[in-house]
Amino acid sequence: METTTATAGGVILALFGGALLLWCAAEARLRHRIRRRGLPAVATVVAESDVHGALDSAPLLSFATRPVPGGQPIGRTGGAPGIEAGELVLTRPRGHTPLRRPAHLVPGGSVRIAYDPYRPGHAVLAAEEAGPRPLVADLLWTALGLGCLAAGAVLLLAAA
Repeated sequence: METTTATAGGVILALFGGALLLWCAAEARLRHRIRRRGLPAVATVVAESDVHGALDSAPLLSFATRPVPGGQPIGRTGGAPGIEAGELVLTRPRGHTPLRRPAHLVPGGSVRIAYDPYRPGHAVLAAEEAGPRPLVADLLWTALGLGCLAAGAVLLLAAA
């Protein structure tokens, strides 16, 4: 392999692997924070009207927000109006990446979630609803990122 090809391939693989590792860490941290500090709720799985949305393995969820404990106002920065208690939110849960939608997430069914009270669009399935699959998926994405980073480093070392 030519030096320039090895260098370019090594840089691309290393950048992709590093970006994938950063994304995995940020997403796992966000889901963990929402599960620990978010507000619990019960969401209803909504039937998809879009053909492409029905193919998505992450179900469309609908739930109503509730007041933040402690009476803290829920406001957005910049003077925009805040999220009102009882506002209906439609969102897909974060970190839900199986190939097929699980059988218990059928339209009309209920599922326990946790959501960020300041950004209700950020919701995750409750730990007991999600099961061990998100951990396995996180480990697979992390292994892919580490593999790409290592392959890029080997190519860069071979080119030097």
